[in-house]
Amino acid sequence: MLTQSLKRILVTGGAGYIGSHACKALALAGYTPVVFDSLVYGHRWAVKWGPLREGDILDAERLDAVLAEYRPDAVMHFAAYCYVGESVREPAKYYHNNVVGTLSLLDAMRRHGIDKLIFSSTCATYGVPNHVPIAEDHPQQPVNPYGASKLMIERILFDYETAYGLRSVMLRYFNAAGADPGSEIGEDHDPETHLIPLALQAASGILPNITVHGNDYDTPDGTCIRDYIHVADLADAHVRALAALEQGAPTTAFNLGNGQGFSVQEVIDAIQRITGHSVRVEIGPRRPGDPPILVGDAARIRSELGWAPRFPQLDTIVETAWRWHSSRRRSLCLNHTD
Repeated sequence: MLTQSLKRILVTGGAGYIGSHACKALALAGYTPVVFDSLVYGHRWAVKWGPLREGDILDAERLDAVLAEYRPDAVMHFAAYCYVGESVREPAKYYHNNVVGTLSLLDAMRRHGIDKLIFSSTCATYGVPNHVPIAEDHPQQPVNPYGASKLMIERILFDYETAYGLRSVMLRYFNAAGADPGSEIGEDHDPETHLIPLALQAASGILPNITVHGNDYDTPDGTCIRDYIHVADLADAHVRALAALEQGAPTTAFNLGNGQGFSVQEVIDAIQRITGHSVRVEIGPRRPGDPPILVGDAARIRSELGWAPRFPQLDTIVETAWRWHSSRRRSLCLNHTD
């Protein structure tokens, strides 16, 4: 039973990796997160801090029913397809789900008088950077349909404020990584494409090796450099963005990154150091469109919302991911034994 005094926040995609961490942060901040998720990629076990309502954001009737039932004060929107390679092969799937689905959600919000949205955007809207670190005023020139779909939504959100008074904060993530410091939830994708969980699986013997896509980049060790930001820090930024909207902030966009980069090889070295296991590496060809360095400038959100990463160290990010990975494996083994 919901406590009436707590503000309710609808969290689309709240059973997913970042969405579930945002739900925990919302609960700790005194909100009730109401998860709306199709469970295509999300997990029922990741919903721990409020009710779960299954549904697709393209289903207007289902959205209306859930919004009428819970009357949320705002929406956090994580529901999206986010595999870059798949978006190149199947752009229709991405434009339909991400763009048309968001329009369905926004129009449902309008029907129910909800005028505040925190949107899960991405650094992929910038494309191949002209320079690093990347600030919010860097040209947005996405090189794949996934990034393009998120940029289209950003434009829609600016227009929806002008026309309808629906205000949004768009958070452009760099590389989300790590797991809940309390090990209650973590990263579990199928298929998994992210470096840290793949390397942890290789360290555990689940995978025989990992493939590094190119080791001849113009970087100190030849591997790509990326800005890894702890998922709990991302979640904290969402709660701060919500507070800003509650205080009347206009539609705006913020980068979310550490402001420092770690190479693929540095990540692998950290995983071997933290786990005590070796990671077998195979060198593959470069992936088209992979820039040598992607690092974000998050000075603006630090200044305007007082946000700062609590877990900026690579070893801390890896250690929380390893603890979650290990506890998840133990849990699955026990369940299998039972």
